[in-house]
Amino acid sequence: MKLIRIASALCTVAAIAAGICGTNQMLAQAAAPAMQMPMKADATKKPMSPPMKAEATLPSGKITVDYSAPSARDRKIFGGLVPFGEVWRTGANAATTLKTSSALQIGDLNVPAGTYTLYSVPTPDGWTLIVNKQTGQWGTVYDVAQDLGRVKMSTATTSMPVETFVIDFEKTTGDTAELHLKWVGVDAYVLVTAVK
Repeated sequence: MKLIRIASALCTVAAIAAGICGTNQMLAQAAAPAMQMPMKADATKKPMSPPMKAEATLPSGKITVDYSAPSARDRKIFGGLVPFGEVWRTGANAATTLKTSSALQIGDLNVPAGTYTLYSVPTPDGWTLIVNKQTGQWGTVYDVAQDLGRVKMSTATTSMPVETFVIDFEKTTGDTAELHLKWVGVDAYVLVTAVK
């Protein structure tokens, strides 16, 4: 009986190693996944759309925009990857988040202190910025009923093509700053004013 157990045990070991031994092949298949080591993620590999942050400090408080920055990678962006006339997540991955420690006016929209999601609607003739009250969702999740409001943005052509999408604040002076969205050849922007 001991010889049978030893032979069976040897057969199981051999089956795991080589996937043979007739009736013990199923044992080998069941045990094989446990024998495999998980592959380690390459910590040096840069994400396709890395997390980025834009910040501005006004006398009344701080504004922060957290977003993921996709790259063009030889693709047609506006009117292609990002269709004209449709709501866009304004970045990649999770929803782009705006946090403000004080009340703002973005364009002609009053924005109380708090956390919001930014979406946009690009068209060949201009852009619209959407400030939405829903937060924490994936970027493609959009609920129009949660809109705080929409504002028209000015547009310009960048001096050089912008490979990786950028959100930044420019011309920060006194109570105002410009919020810019830049990608490929487009620079869409809107005035942000601290509300006293």
